[in-house]
Amino acid sequence: MSVTVDANVLLYASDSSSPFHPRARATLEALARGPEIVYLFWPTLMAYLRIATHPAVFREPLSGAQAIANVEALLSRPHVRAPGEGDRFWDLFRELAGGPRVSGNLVPDAHLVALMREHGVRTILTHDRDFRRFDGIRVRDPFA
Repeated sequence: MSVTVDANVLLYASDSSSPFHPRARATLEALARGPEIVYLFWPTLMAYLRIATHPAVFREPLSGAQAIANVEALLSRPHVRAPGEGDRFWDLFRELAGGPRVSGNLVPDAHLVALMREHGVRTILTHDRDFRRFDGIRVRDPFA
């Protein structure tokens, strides 16, 4: 079985001022221990790096080096994968984009769902309810 996480889980784990911080940190620590295969898709990792280091978003933003070290700590685990878009990605994305009115803020979510489908990942851990609009995936909110 495999799982992926949305950027909000990574961000809450890095933001000690967030009320979600303890649960996010515990969730990532459990995933880091394994043995479940964890997929960290590049759009998620790039969103984490962009937001965690942004002074207008985080009260105490991470330095670039700190954020990169956090990503590397996860990627170094033997059961963590970081695949990108493959040959089927565009067709999967186009199929999704014809669904629940994919535009605006739903575009990055559809991107992740297409990657999930391409790599056979069924579950995403996220606090973002928009993922529930997409069929064929399981959404688990670690903060509920």
